[in-house]
Amino acid sequence: MAELSPTRVVITVLGKNRPGILAAITSVLADASVDIRDITQSVVDDIFTMTMIADTSAATLDFPALQEELTAAGEKIGVSVQMQREDVFNFMYRL
Repeated sequence: MAELSPTRVVITVLGKNRPGILAAITSVLADASVDIRDITQSVVDDIFTMTMIADTSAATLDFPALQEELTAAGEKIGVSVQMQREDVFNFMYRL
């Protein structure tokens, strides 16, 4: 298991599939100098899901501002975007 970092976040995206979802979300991250470390996405019966692990250590936005930008980008294209710190995510979903 990878070592937890306070600058790593988990970003999840869920919604009806349509062109441009990946571009809209990754553009926000690129503009904020966030490094995507891992990404997985799938489409099942026209439902789009994506999970990313990203490193915010060089980010030009703080956590709340980045979260706000991602939420706004998601709302603009009709998907739900959630972002959590990796340690919080792991705590919430521990077995």
